[in-house]
Amino acid sequence: MHYLSDSDVCDLEKKANAIRQSIIEMLIAAGSGHTAGPLGMADIFTLLYFHVLRHDPKDPQWIDRDRLILSNGHICPVLYATLAHAGYFKKEELMTLRKFGSRLQGHPHRESLPGLETTSGPLGSGLSQAIGMALAERINNPYSNKYFYCLTGDGEWNEGQMWEALMLGGKESLHNLIMIIDRNGIQIDGYTKDVMPLEPLREKFESFNWDVQEVDGHNMRAVNDAIGKAQAVYSQPSVIIAHTIPSKGIDLFERDFRWHGNPPGKGPEDRVPKSRQAAEALRSLRTLQNNIACTDIS
Repeated sequence: MHYLSDSDVCDLEKKANAIRQSIIEMLIAAGSGHTAGPLGMADIFTLLYFHVLRHDPKDPQWIDRDRLILSNGHICPVLYATLAHAGYFKKEELMTLRKFGSRLQGHPHRESLPGLETTSGPLGSGLSQAIGMALAERINNPYSNKYFYCLTGDGEWNEGQMWEALMLGGKESLHNLIMIIDRNGIQIDGYTKDVMPLEPLREKFESFNWDVQEVDGHNMRAVNDAIGKAQAVYSQPSVIIAHTIPSKGIDLFERDFRWHGNPPGKGPEDRVPKSRQAAEALRSLRTLQNNIACTDIS
């Protein structure tokens, strides 16, 4: 894994916050879509696309690219925004999210946009897809150095298929597979601890023969180090449990499960009226952008 300097971290944090602003602008234009998960995963997507993944926006089908499989497809605004900022298509197209005829559908469709590896929507399928891809790569090219990154939500682990896939991944010792779980503690109906408790999550994954790490999902250097350690594991697939804050960057929205599937203007009003939600969200993120200070840059 490539080293991250202080300057690199600062640049990535600024990029992540710019992506968050694009997410909010997209959701406002669409009038529908998911807020909490996309904002919470912006740091990880930024790190992946601007530091970790081997990919080429000018050649999306580059045969030697790493693969990113988004299992919880409803957080696609962060994927779309990141792809646009990375140069896969023009940022102006982000404003067509969920509009009739748009390439930016409410859940990703693999053939609609460059850079999409799978179609996702129904929860629970992504890990099976990623395992199939990683296993096929090992069979077809035993000396391949590609990595397959599967991103899942924690509420998605209510799905039985995830645990079946987990068994197969462990059984096949797929060292080229790295799963990152958005452990934000919420899902559409409430908090995961109330809907379907998941703990002890780490021990469960370890019992299925996966190497497990837990990190702060907003700490770029910690996530980067965890990915580097996962790449050095050759006898098991790896899972990184990334603890994130849903709706990260907007104080009035953070940690509230009611923002899971609501855009600004249609969210809960006990903290801010619907008429002010869009303006408040953008104000918070623009203020944060101005306050990101790059110090001790080497």
